[in-house]
Amino acid sequence: MKKNKNIEFIKVLLLAFSLSFTLLFSLNSMATPLVAPDRMRGIGPFHKLILRGGILINGEGAPPIGPVDIVIENNIITQIVNVGNPGVPIIKKRPQAAKGDKVIDISGQYVIPGMIDMHGHLGGDEQGTTAEYVLKLWLAHGITTVREPGSFNGLKWTLEHVKKSQKNSITAPRIIPYLGFGMGRKAPISTPEQAVKWVKKIARQGAKGIKFFGASPTIIKAAIDEAKKQHLGTMMHHAQLDVVHLNALDSARMGLTSMEHWYGLPEAMFDDKIIQHYPLDYNYNNEQNRFGEAGKLWLQTAKPGSKKWVQVRDELISLDFTIDPTLTIYEASRDLMRERNADWHKEYTLPSLWHYFQPSRYAHGSYWFDWTTQDEINWKNNFRRWMTFLNDYKNHGGRVTTGSDSGYIFKVYGFGYIRELELLQEAGFHPLEVLKSATINGAEALGMDDKIGSIAIGKLADLVVVNENPLRNFKVLYATGHIKLNDKNQPTKTRGIRYTIKDGIVFDAHKLLDDVKKIVAKEKDKTKNKVSYKK
Repeated sequence: MKKNKNIEFIKVLLLAFSLSFTLLFSLNSMATPLVAPDRMRGIGPFHKLILRGGILINGEGAPPIGPVDIVIENNIITQIVNVGNPGVPIIKKRPQAAKGDKVIDISGQYVIPGMIDMHGHLGGDEQGTTAEYVLKLWLAHGITTVREPGSFNGLKWTLEHVKKSQKNSITAPRIIPYLGFGMGRKAPISTPEQAVKWVKKIARQGAKGIKFFGASPTIIKAAIDEAKKQHLGTMMHHAQLDVVHLNALDSARMGLTSMEHWYGLPEAMFDDKIIQHYPLDYNYNNEQNRFGEAGKLWLQTAKPGSKKWVQVRDELISLDFTIDPTLTIYEASRDLMRERNADWHKEYTLPSLWHYFQPSRYAHGSYWFDWTTQDEINWKNNFRRWMTFLNDYKNHGGRVTTGSDSGYIFKVYGFGYIRELELLQEAGFHPLEVLKSATINGAEALGMDDKIGSIAIGKLADLVVVNENPLRNFKVLYATGHIKLNDKNQPTKTRGIRYTIKDGIVFDAHKLLDDVKKIVAKEKDKTKNKVSYKK
């Protein structure tokens, strides 16, 4: 009898949790950002585009090589020609340009594949972020493909922007829509049959995948099984309200494509408990409780190299499971002052977004009610163990991708993604491995590695031209540049990304950034600069 009562209680809890996210989807779908304006930036595509003299980093792990000429015809890379040696005049025969062909001299500059943000939200009215603001910041930071998790602005709005991006009628990366589980329904999904029916429906409507937060294992399994049949990807934020019944290893065994963040992974490696050590006055809806205790979780799990650690790691790898960690979105937890005072806030953070970041019991991710030194120390220790697992996972053949989850917790679109590259390097990834995670690994996880993710003959023309060597210093990819001394002992800023090329269309990154600065300046003028960026 007691067992039956417990089962009924769990069902009620899961139903309430599912209902809360259904309500979240419906609220967001009622308040969507403005439609992105028609494309006014970018030149091309061209019948033939030749990039001359660049230093190529192909994204597949190969070291840089250059100078090379890259030939693009009708959005397809058709030639990659090694034309000489660095530091001396080019004497080799080069691909010839005919009348009407576009030639861009990028001598001495670096060319990398267009990067893939595997966790990029499109903003919304809650944050006061328009589609134009988000999309231009992504492109200006070299992001040419975005997996949009949850599609919280509503299916119709999201698919409209997906189609416009495909046609390149707006200034935008390629958008891969993953719908929040149950989105569009008036009531939460409560049976496997309802799950199957919903998956079939969204596949017909144009979704490319599903984002789960939690539900009963039987419902999740039914949805994943149908998603496989419909050739949809699956991703999950293993929310703490459900992780006891379905951790990352459980869902991977069901066939889940990828996990987001890290929830569910430590729980899969518990060897002396089944539930994390919550304080007895814990309340999930109190976000300082939620994130404060999350910062203690990794040290409650199995130690690196232990039998349990290795068993979980190796089984996940055998299941071809992708980990998309989004380290960057939790960084304020270990150093709040750093994130509050980042270089880009003044010119690139909208006043409404800045306001959204401030401590509030209503706004998600604004949990700085009384954030202490000890909270930050806990999170520093959390990061060390988390990073150790990611590096170990990668070293044994596991796939790690790059996502940002920007728009929350002091992370601004584009900037947060570049910071993720730095954090993967901190975790122990060689810069070439970091770039691989940001490009070909993401393409593989999306099932698109035959088209994007590396610079290779036959692939689409998604490339990024950078004035400096990003492998030496990922900071040169930030829109705000990197400060260093010149030969005259004067502080100067690097020039950062010069061009982002998506579908063969060449976008001037500096012009995109100017557009964003104007958007921010206009909004600040409306608020009469009442918002302080050093609050």
